[in-house]
Amino acid sequence: MTLSAFDLFSIGIGPSSSHTVGPMRAALLFMESLSLSGTLQRVARVRAELFGSLGATGRGHGSDNAVLLGLLGERPEDVDTDAAPDLVAQIRARGRILLSGGHEIAFNEHADLTLHRRKTLSAHPNSMTFHAFDSEGGILATRTYYSVGGGFVLADSPANRPMIVPDPTPVRHPFRTAAELLGHCRREQVPISAVMRRNEHYWRADQEIDAGLMHIWQVMTDCVRRGCARDGVLPGSLKVPRRAKTWHDKLSTEDVDGDPLAVTDWVSLYALAVNEENASGGRVVTAPTNGAAGIIPAVLHYYRRFVPHANDEGVVRFLLTAAAIGVVLKETGSISGAEVGCQGEVGSACAMAAAGLTEVCGGSPEQVENAAEIGLEHHLGLTCDPVGGLVQIPCIERNAVAANQAINASRIALRGNGRHIVTLDKAIKTMRQTGADMKTKYKETARGGLAVNVIEC
Repeated sequence: MTLSAFDLFSIGIGPSSSHTVGPMRAALLFMESLSLSGTLQRVARVRAELFGSLGATGRGHGSDNAVLLGLLGERPEDVDTDAAPDLVAQIRARGRILLSGGHEIAFNEHADLTLHRRKTLSAHPNSMTFHAFDSEGGILATRTYYSVGGGFVLADSPANRPMIVPDPTPVRHPFRTAAELLGHCRREQVPISAVMRRNEHYWRADQEIDAGLMHIWQVMTDCVRRGCARDGVLPGSLKVPRRAKTWHDKLSTEDVDGDPLAVTDWVSLYALAVNEENASGGRVVTAPTNGAAGIIPAVLHYYRRFVPHANDEGVVRFLLTAAAIGVVLKETGSISGAEVGCQGEVGSACAMAAAGLTEVCGGSPEQVENAAEIGLEHHLGLTCDPVGGLVQIPCIERNAVAANQAINASRIALRGNGRHIVTLDKAIKTMRQTGADMKTKYKETARGGLAVNVIEC
């Protein structure tokens, strides 16, 4: 498929792109298919089944709530995050749901929304099947969807496999691999951001690209601001205390002139703020996933606050460069924790952030690719083992650590000349192979690693 920067950076709702945003979009797609086929008004019952990682950790990730919101017609990019809990509570209290399109039916969550904790469909670990029945119990429609990471949803095919339709989009510089991307840069004598911008021209003019990416940046900054202003505990059984506000208040008043590492505390704070908002179901930018949503905003905040001569034009170039690396990761690797573990989420976000920072700090395309490779290489093998099935431990701190790693990866690359032995394409290939070898219990099921060695309180 041909991907835009706005596919990699989409505005959504926490706590998970694959487990919250994806199911919401899938439920809405099912509703839209019923409406288009003219069968919606005949629907008397809807049933949803979630399999694999969605079933195993769906409660902690808010997948059940997301399905209900999608059936209502809500979209991740514009759902009212403050009103969403009440909308879901009303469905449960009334035992009825007003489907997208204005058709109300009875809804028994116990019977109509099933999360299979141990059952997996072979096509993909994040699978959902929706059924619609008429008043006599006859099946009107059945459709299976796959949440493949980053909020992307694929529908099934006649062979019950995720269906990827060939994309004929005639972008100016098509690429799937980092080698192809660098080839365009060398032939055209332009940076990576320019290659991505030229491809974006198929969908948008320059003014729209700039305005859209600055809007993405604004949502990121709003998320950091909210995260730094809220205290209390995060939802869920772990009762994890929010730390960003305390950190922000202390850092804002401390005299850190003599501390050469004080900048890293600010970077960690920015990531904590985003991921605490994500964990509480707030508005975040999927970058490229929700579980890793704090890394790119944190590094962008570092650029804007601590890099001399940083400006809005640099923010746009940063995001275009990061998106180009995200395209390569999505096309040839994976950004799904359920598919390859957290190396695909945090590792990918770290690579993207390192790449973006390297370009805006004057790096060559080869140095940008080197920074992305360093960011990914040192996350290879990273498991996804959320305690209690919640996107909190170790996810929140992991974003803070990876944001600082991205900055370090960029600085290492900028000190070099762009020549290195392990290419980004080789690192991505290794990530996929490692993910295939990784046991399922370490891939967002909450059945291995920290998830079984930390006692829930």
